[in-house]
Amino acid sequence: MINLPTIYLREMKTLLKDEFDSFLNSYDEERLSGFRINGLKINKAEFERLINFNAPELHIKNIPWCNSGYYYDNQSRPAKLPYYNAGLFYIQEPSAMAPVEYLDIKEGMKVLDLCSAPGGKSTQIATKLGNSGLLVSNDISNHRIKAVLRNIEMMGITNALIMNDSPEKIAVKFSSYFDRILLDVPCSGEGMFRKDPDLIKTYESSKKANPQMQKDILGSAASMLKAGGLIMYSTCTFNIDENENQIVQFLKDNPDFRIENIEKDYGFTKGFGLDQACRLFPHKVNAEGHFLCLIRKVGDSVTKDAHLDKKSAVKEKKQNIPEKNKQVPKDELPDQYLEFEKENLNISLQGMFTVENNRIYKELDIGVNLRGLKIIRNGLYLGEFKNSSFMPSSAFIMSLKKEDFKNCIDFNVNDENLIKYLKCETIFTDTKDGFVIICVDGFPLGYGKVKNGTLKNYYNKNWRLL
Repeated sequence: MINLPTIYLREMKTLLKDEFDSFLNSYDEERLSGFRINGLKINKAEFERLINFNAPELHIKNIPWCNSGYYYDNQSRPAKLPYYNAGLFYIQEPSAMAPVEYLDIKEGMKVLDLCSAPGGKSTQIATKLGNSGLLVSNDISNHRIKAVLRNIEMMGITNALIMNDSPEKIAVKFSSYFDRILLDVPCSGEGMFRKDPDLIKTYESSKKANPQMQKDILGSAASMLKAGGLIMYSTCTFNIDENENQIVQFLKDNPDFRIENIEKDYGFTKGFGLDQACRLFPHKVNAEGHFLCLIRKVGDSVTKDAHLDKKSAVKEKKQNIPEKNKQVPKDELPDQYLEFEKENLNISLQGMFTVENNRIYKELDIGVNLRGLKIIRNGLYLGEFKNSSFMPSSAFIMSLKKEDFKNCIDFNVNDENLIKYLKCETIFTDTKDGFVIICVDGFPLGYGKVKNGTLKNYYNKNWRLL
């Protein structure tokens, strides 16, 4: 067994009483791993046929609380499968799939994932939205937001606004805006000690610092929620101060909110003193630890504890500078893109576009002035002009289907040339000259350009196999 902190063991024994020994024994058991399929690219039946035929060593089994989630054999390596590079699934701890599943997301909604890195729950939200509505993914970490961008691009998500800013600054811009908000807040990580023992090193310091941070994030989120909307507050820790006590204090300070019940199926248990809330314990479910609490906004008064950046609000009110409109209609796009689309695609993108620094974006019109916020990506990055040519982005290619592109090289998953492509190596082919989309069993991975029987490899170098 790993060396667990004394204070943690003492608190868990007080919390669990007669169940403490069973809980402690779970640390000697092998933890289960999971992944979740990307419904934007593949359906459940098609995925199961593909995996059971080509990767039976995974021994996949359904995760009961997530219809798109599967356990897999810990001895297998699903991330080594080219299907992973095609964005067909996302590797995710099984308990971490629960918060989004119980947030009741519908297509067309505006949904905020306020603490989104590394992006797993954002990609799960995106499958619920079906590339409709709006997904706003934010993380305050400059380093971790890069993983969010990568995962959203690889999954072919086109309706995401990705930000790298503080919750209080975002709250100034998005007052009463969202239908749903996911708050998977920073926490002391007790529920993940079995999965990641390194968390123990920072345990005591984070345990002290997190409650105030969580309170501030909750306050900011509350001010951004529409009346009737839902917040899912979740952590991967067990202690009451970061869970039930946080919610109790929030409800005292904000009478316009109430707790919604989460059904206690699959071994889930009720919260301590909050029966409607939900806990996942590793001795009760086949997963690590999690806390879930669903909160509905029933009124629309100003949130008392909204932790807003008042200086930013005042500054914007004084300046009142409109965001510069850089959008252009389709027929005003540079000829290089229009020619690329005509020669290579079987589809024609519609709407308004943004051209900036030789790059083209299909930006989202969200009705909010974003000036002053740190925007990583708004919508879909299509590509850039190089000399007289247009070069598509990996994000654009991953948003397409095989049939959207005129020329295709479709590798079988066991073709040795497929691995060469994913390693950014040169491939020889009898495909006709020009741009070509590269697929694995019909699912896009990237693209290349053929000339005289040689494929110049344009696979994203940041994604390549090493």
